[in-house]
Amino acid sequence: AHERLVLTFGLQDCALKAMAFVTKQDTGAKTVIKGFLTGGTQAALTYPTEYVKTQLQLQSKANPEFKGIMDCASKTIQQHGIKGLYRGAGVRIVGAGFQQMFRWGAYTNLVNIARDEKTGKLAPSMNVLCGLGAGICEAVCAVTPVETVKTRVTDDQRRGTGNYKGSADAIVKILKNEGPMGLYRGAFPTILKQGTNQAVRMPLQVQIFTMISMGDDTKKQNPFYNGAAGFLAGCGSVFLTQPQDCVKSRMQGEAAKELYKGTVDCAKQMMKNEGPASFFSGAIPRMVQVGMTSGISFALFPVISQLLNTVM
Repeated sequence: AHERLVLTFGLQDCALKAMAFVTKQDTGAKTVIKGFLTGGTQAALTYPTEYVKTQLQLQSKANPEFKGIMDCASKTIQQHGIKGLYRGAGVRIVGAGFQQMFRWGAYTNLVNIARDEKTGKLAPSMNVLCGLGAGICEAVCAVTPVETVKTRVTDDQRRGTGNYKGSADAIVKILKNEGPMGLYRGAFPTILKQGTNQAVRMPLQVQIFTMISMGDDTKKQNPFYNGAAGFLAGCGSVFLTQPQDCVKSRMQGEAAKELYKGTVDCAKQMMKNEGPASFFSGAIPRMVQVGMTSGISFALFPVISQLLNTVM
């Protein structure tokens, strides 16, 4: 009984901390650089799963083009080669760098503000709020425009309309024809999704890390433990954010302006015409993609932190 009590208090004490590897030194410009390098690396490794997820979300549930993940991947390779799975990857890789730059920059600096001055610890409720703030920051500053370009380019390939030569061409044409707000189509569901994502993922990663490491602080810089906890936290966050992600993808598609009056109208039409299942289209590939990206990000960030700390 005594051992269980000690373990319980140990876990609770660890749960009061922020990310196991986020310290008081992880603030300012250094964190921004770490976030950019982390995001760009993980995006380059996992982009094909992001591409397949988007294709499955964009297709009509009533008349689907693809039977599933493997069918989508194989048909894309048959029609466009391996490079087809990397359509829109350029903006995604750079965008992911900026996305995580804003995410980690916002999170670590908010954590530094929210820590208890006496103990240096972070209450679970404050960890949720710091995650929420980080998610909103990345949604406004990076995710919405990047996701819009990626979705428009991949949807253009799916439809075979040939409107864009690539990501850079899409950005130029969207800005020319629709102005800056053209890059912020679907902003509301994106902010909802990213805010919820990080509000769930950050504290969940802490809890999972605490459990699998048994509260051992010597493992706080271990990429395996952080990556495993990040993977599971990423998968868990998908359940709460998949509907927002599906609506976001529809709102950012090529024909969105003709099909929907706005975010609420899009959600209503999806429910009316395709049923509740339409809000969970692409859930499995997204779970794989989000789990992978989260796991890689949480594994890479402390490693990159250690490397940069030696030179900065």
